[in-house]
Amino acid sequence: MATKGKKDKSWVRIKPNEIEKLVLKFAKQGKSPSVIGMILRDEYGVPDIKKATGKSVTKILEDANFKLQIPEDLRALIRKSLELRKHLEVHKHDAPAKRSLAKTEARIRKMVKYYKKKNKLSQDWKYHPEKIKLLLH
Repeated sequence: MATKGKKDKSWVRIKPNEIEKLVLKFAKQGKSPSVIGMILRDEYGVPDIKKATGKSVTKILEDANFKLQIPEDLRALIRKSLELRKHLEVHKHDAPAKRSLAKTEARIRKMVKYYKKKNKLSQDWKYHPEKIKLLLH
C-alpha cells in the first residue's frame, strides 16, 4: 500500500520518454497544453504528467523549442475580451458587459506586465484588440 507522500508511478503504463513524445506529437497538431493534458489523461491513462515525467507540459514543450507565442491563460482572456467586444457591437447599452470587458482588459494588462517581467512575452509586445484578432484566429 502506497503512502500519500510516496511517488509511486506503477499505475502509469507509459514510460516518461514516451509521454514526452506524445506531448510533442499533440503540440505539432496544434493542441494547447491543457488539451494535451486532458488527452493524455483520458485516452492514455496518465493522470498527472508532471508526476510521471518530472516536467510539466509547458516545460516539455519549451525544452523541445515549442514555445507558445502567447501563454495559454493570457490567450483565454484575450478570447474572452474579443467575444465581449463582438457582443457589445450588437448590444451597445449592455452595462454589465461593458464592466466585464473593462475588468477583463485590466486582467490582460496585468498579466502582460507579469509575463514581460518573466520573459515569457517580448518586451515590445502590446495588446491591441483590433490586431490581436488576426493572431488568435
